Amino acid sequence: MKRTRTMALVALGAAAALALGACSESGGKKAEEKATAGGPPLTIAMITHSGPGDAFWDIVQKGAQAAAAKHNAKFLYSADPDGGKQAQLVQSAIDKKVDGIIVTFAKPDALRDVVARAVAARIPVVSINSGADVSARYGAIAHFGQDETIAGEAAGRELARIGAKKALCVIHEQGNVGLEDRCAGAKKTFGGQMQDLFVQGTNMPQVKSSITAKLQADDGIDGVLTLNAAVAATAVDSVKESGSPAKVATFDLNKDLVGLMKAGSVQFAVDQQPYLQGYEAVDEVWLYRTNGNVLGGGRPVLTGPAIVTRDAAARIEAYADRGTR
Repeated sequence: MKRTRTMALVALGAAAALALGACSESGGKKAEEKATAGGPPLTIAMITHSGPGDAFWDIVQKGAQAAAAKHNAKFLYSADPDGGKQAQLVQSAIDKKVDGIIVTFAKPDALRDVVARAVAARIPVVSINSGADVSARYGAIAHFGQDETIAGEAAGRELARIGAKKALCVIHEQGNVGLEDRCAGAKKTFGGQMQDLFVQGTNMPQVKSSITAKLQADDGIDGVLTLNAAVAATAVDSVKESGSPAKVATFDLNKDLVGLMKAGSVQFAVDQQPYLQGYEAVDEVWLYRTNGNVLGGGRPVLTGPAIVTRDAAARIEAYADRGTR
């Protein structure tokens, strides 16, 4: 009798374990994934104004790809610094009937009509990085980035704090309203003299020769503010070649720039967290498509600015090494 009772209890325990296992398969994580999938995988296109070889946009893409992988979404990336050609890429995404479009408004006038066509086609549009002031007006459901004027003001104050009195603000892409806003903001708070210097950001030898020539022509320049990390590295070379006492500061980070900051060649960086811009933009498209959510309540979601100094650079070095900061 005892043995029979024991065997019955064992059988019941085994059945309960099987039942729990079935519950975990059908009701736990897998059920949650099934419930949130909401149908076939989404296709999300990102079209930016990046020039070839700009490492900043590699970081943006890494964030977007991480979010796409989380949601089992297909991520498409394309870019062109020419506003008209960028608009053509947006039209191509519309023609492919993608589930969402992420775009930058560096040259907003060139993108206005094509974004209106995307909205008319009921494709949700999210903007990142550039164009916070036109994003909602042009029909985007959300914007992720920094306020470029505020970021410029922060840079101007920091440049003054480190002792600069006469500075260059190096604009590496003419017609980019975000870059112009950065320099305008810096001029407001700098307190000294600041002059814009336009260079061709896709041609680093030209960038170097332009900055070097300016420093050689005016030995009173004691500050150089660049607007991306690659131009900052070139400005460091120009300072060395010209023998100038100018201190270099910049917007944006990457692995090489962190090394220059640790060495004392770059004084500070204004970080707008590009990884976060890409990640949150893809997240927003997925949330909107699957649950009707909109982040920001109609206002830009700020990912920066943050002033990163030499000491802070050491703390984020590991993230920069893996290409996410």
